[in-house]
Amino acid sequence: MSESSHPTPSTRPPRQSRKGLTSTGVLKAASKSPRSRAREFALQALYQVLVGKNEVSDIDLFTRDLAGFNKSDALHFDALLHGCAEHAADLDALIAPLLDRKFSEISPVEHAVMWIGTFEFKYCPDVPWRVVLNECIELAKEFGGTDGHKYVNGVLNALATQLREAEVSTDRSHARA
Repeated sequence: MSESSHPTPSTRPPRQSRKGLTSTGVLKAASKSPRSRAREFALQALYQVLVGKNEVSDIDLFTRDLAGFNKSDALHFDALLHGCAEHAADLDALIAPLLDRKFSEISPVEHAVMWIGTFEFKYCPDVPWRVVLNECIELAKEFGGTDGHKYVNGVLNALATQLREAEVSTDRSHARA
């Protein structure tokens, strides 16, 4: 009789919760809102736009077939994917003055995250600026390079004061009070 490579139930480690935070401080899948999931799928799709240069309609169809897409906010995904792709040059024009390097030297993940943040600041006034900033930092932490989230934070924080000046000023003045 050969020994099984599968652990017996008594030797298995305890099952981890699907909710809460991962070891890196990122929300686990079961804790994410439909909009957060939409941003994740939009990030994956925009990565394909930047790296693969694929057609947005093909990327859209492919992404909708991915596991878990049905749990995302499909309308927000549409707005992000199609809006960022359509306004890419305008978004880049807003982002570029805040960069300390060329776009070619920036990770496509961080580039796509900055597109999402800039697009939401500009075209999604229903989403508070702090939510946009926090969601983009979380995306960069989860999918980007080691310190990419710090770079994204700096750029988007500066953009928030430009694109949502009144909201940011009001929010910061209330924080001081």
